[in-house]
Amino acid sequence: MQIALREVHDSDLPVFYRQMNDPESLRMAAFTPKDPTDRDAFDAHWKRIRASDAVHRTVLADGDVVGSAAVYGEPGEREVTYWIDRAYWGRGIATAALGELLAQVPERPLYARAATDNDGSLRVLHKCGFRVTARASGYANARGAEIDEFVLMLDA
Repeated sequence: MQIALREVHDSDLPVFYRQMNDPESLRMAAFTPKDPTDRDAFDAHWKRIRASDAVHRTVLADGDVVGSAAVYGEPGEREVTYWIDRAYWGRGIATAALGELLAQVPERPLYARAATDNDGSLRVLHKCGFRVTARASGYANARGAEIDEFVLMLDA
């Protein structure tokens, strides 16, 4: 399978919106918008993202839009994030996409966060060189509760 990243196109946004409304994906990601079905909030969020200095990319698998990956935040505190359509989980796409994003954004350190029970995402981050540096907790909208998360770092 050919994995590639490209700039986000307007036509990607309906795909991202659909992907972000999959109940199992939301539960696994945990830290999601309060109401992922609010299309106006989704559109406003993406308008802000696209106007910022975040590096946002569409993830393609054999030419199909399967998710997104990004680096965002203030210098020295920038974080990575990614979202892969559940239909494509377990195929190495997130690892390949994050690896490519890290090659495009050589800035270090970079941080990531993942729910402590999100084994898939933690595997992806470890394979890409991130290491757990702290444990925190926060309110997870998708679970309606305070949950534990790992803070991970990728340094030079």
